[in-house]
Amino acid sequence: MSETVVRYFVGDRPAPALPDLDRGLAYGDGLFETVRAHRGRMHWWPGHWQRLQRGAAMLRMALPDEDRVLAEATQLLDGRDAVLKLIVTRGSGGRGYSPADASVPDWTLSSHALPSSPAGGLHLRWCDTRLALQPALAGIKHCNRLEQVLARGEWNDPAIHDGLLCSSEGDVVCATAANVFVLRDGAWLTPRVDRCGVAGVCRAWALQALPAREARLAVTDVEAADAVFLCNGVRGILPVARLGARTWQPHPQVVALQHRLAAEHPAFATEVS
Repeated sequence: MSETVVRYFVGDRPAPALPDLDRGLAYGDGLFETVRAHRGRMHWWPGHWQRLQRGAAMLRMALPDEDRVLAEATQLLDGRDAVLKLIVTRGSGGRGYSPADASVPDWTLSSHALPSSPAGGLHLRWCDTRLALQPALAGIKHCNRLEQVLARGEWNDPAIHDGLLCSSEGDVVCATAANVFVLRDGAWLTPRVDRCGVAGVCRAWALQALPAREARLAVTDVEAADAVFLCNGVRGILPVARLGARTWQPHPQVVALQHRLAAEHPAFATEVS
């Protein structure tokens, strides 16, 4: 699917567009999920919905009915390979920060073309933008992504595929649109996301599959790693080939993980040899 298609809803009713006073537009007061679909089926849907539920509980906002969302998403995908994006906002509530007047969620479904991945591994850079520490929002995919927008705006070089971000205290957190894993002294590690960052669906899978453990990582932990990869629910496992002047050759454990993911999640079967 190459054309982007969008559907809007207010509560359980279709709508021609989002309401003018939607709090997601006004304040970023909402959540989103981006789901990989293979032949119209979303293998990781339960993980995405569970994270959406965690986010809604943290923000104390209502969600639309899951069965309705899933039915509309399935109809929109129509058996295609695509990326499905679901945005749920608190709804409409007039001017001002108080959420008291918003009780019916607004939500949007859109389908998008699948992204491509470089065959030779990712080339990364360090971002100057730092992520603020806010445990009340850590782990969830809330709609305020301005830090990621600033970070991604730091470069226009098409040879750089993504950038790594640190927190305001200097520990490594993630890439602009993916989680990061490193191999150090025979052990796989990934940054904790208890103060900032997103608890990715593919990250959760990789934590169990490797297995790996969460830790505070310094810049030197990444640069001295024996292997590095990024992951997210749309693009799967993405080996890192270069970070600044540091380079890595393909690592057999990363290749094995790609093959395991392809065996478990058919959407990624065409992306490994």
